[in-house]
Amino acid sequence: MHDEGGSQVSPNDKIIRLPEVLEKVGLKKSAVYKLIKEGDFPKQVKLGKHASGWIEADVQAWIMRRAGREAANDSQPQAA
Repeated sequence: MHDEGGSQVSPNDKIIRLPEVLEKVGLKKSAVYKLIKEGDFPKQVKLGKHASGWIEADVQAWIMRRAGREAANDSQPQAA
């Protein structure tokens, strides 16, 4: 099964709400929504008429990719 963002969803996936997402990624709400709009953050899953959440594994994967990107940038030689 896939969510609206095209991610693979399994029965064991946990849905987390915005406050937990913000705590995990260390960003403000506006920054998260800006990244979603730019296609650089997982899209939320609709839970109801006025509720949405994120698949925890997708958020965790984003954090790992971001950490990998930062580590790669840190290992690049600095231009003089």
